[in-house]
Amino acid sequence: MPKRVMQGRVVSDKGDKTVVVLVERRVMDKVYKKFIRRSKRYAAHDDGNVFHVGDAVEIEECRPISARKRWRVITPAPAPDGASV
Repeated sequence: MPKRVMQGRVVSDKGDKTVVVLVERRVMDKVYKKFIRRSKRYAAHDDGNVFHVGDAVEIEECRPISARKRWRVITPAPAPDGASV
């Protein structure tokens, strides 16, 4: 089974070899039929402490590394067109 890959933004880099990544997705409201944003924070493994707050990154599902970390940062994500990170 392929590993899940998500794109997000680093919101915390205080932990050693750990970054917290905020992943946002758009879902349609069932009643009002408008798109709303849902977000979730994932603790991801950053082996070299390379990424810092504000960086756009891609994270990939992996084996459990600690009690909360089940994701690994694989690469900087490309910035969306017209947006500076």
